Amino acid sequence: MPAVVLDRVISWLLIAVLLSPSAALSASITNRDDRDRKVTIIEGSTPKTLVLKPNEVIDGICKVGCLIRIDDSREDPFELESSDVTSIEDGQLYDDGAVAPTVSGSGPDAQPSQPAPRP
Repeated sequence: MPAVVLDRVISWLLIAVLLSPSAALSASITNRDDRDRKVTIIEGSTPKTLVLKPNEVIDGICKVGCLIRIDDSREDPFELESSDVTSIEDGQLYDDGAVAPTVSGSGPDAQPSQPAPRP
């Protein structure tokens, strides 16, 4: 294969990889509670409800941002961005940042996410 053609193929593959959706550009939620938690994810106008078992993780959600309700809460929903790493602790959603805390509910940076305006 000529070098020019090979360079062009490699360039197109690189572009395809960079433009493809990635799990790195989506949020995650870990249930750190010792009981099941019902999580409703609202992306656009479509709600999706899942039950998270203890220590279970949902990855690949909120690719462009979403609202989260825990256990059918009537309080304001939590707003997540596509890069958020979060956990449920004592029924609240906490921002874990880039790395999850090593001990459940600990860490100086573990703060509840801010509720978003009601949809």
